[in-house]
Amino acid sequence: MASQAASSAAVRRQSRGVTPEIYFAKRIDNSRLVKVSDPQHNREMAMFFGTAVLLFLLVMVYAWQHFSAIECGYRVEQLRAQRDGLVEMNRALRLEEASLRDPQRIDLLARQMGLAAPQAGQVIRLDGGGVSIDPGAPVMARVSDSVRNLAVVSPQ
Repeated sequence: MASQAASSAAVRRQSRGVTPEIYFAKRIDNSRLVKVSDPQHNREMAMFFGTAVLLFLLVMVYAWQHFSAIECGYRVEQLRAQRDGLVEMNRALRLEEASLRDPQRIDLLARQMGLAAPQAGQVIRLDGGGVSIDPGAPVMARVSDSVRNLAVVSPQ
């Protein structure tokens, strides 16, 4: 009996066919609704916005500080490289100065130009003949007795 009832239900389902699905459009007019402002929601939104702005400012300050530190590091390295170059140039110039001040070299060049060694009495030392301990030390200007007796003659 149960099998006969199941087969008759299947026959009935086949004879009905597929039921169409119908959707009805419901027109809703919300133009007359008025939104009531919620002070609690407004306060929450203001707090959220203020917190977001504060967080943004903190991130920007951190980023500015971080990039400034990186930029200062690059500047320090650039200045260090410049200093190293200047130290090397200073060393080369001191070496060149020492080679140019070599008395043997100067004597050789003077003899090649036909200059002779000074005779006794031709050299007048302006520093009084004394040798200072520090060649870079400042010297006080003074008039020596041998210079006072010299006369300046201008060609006319």
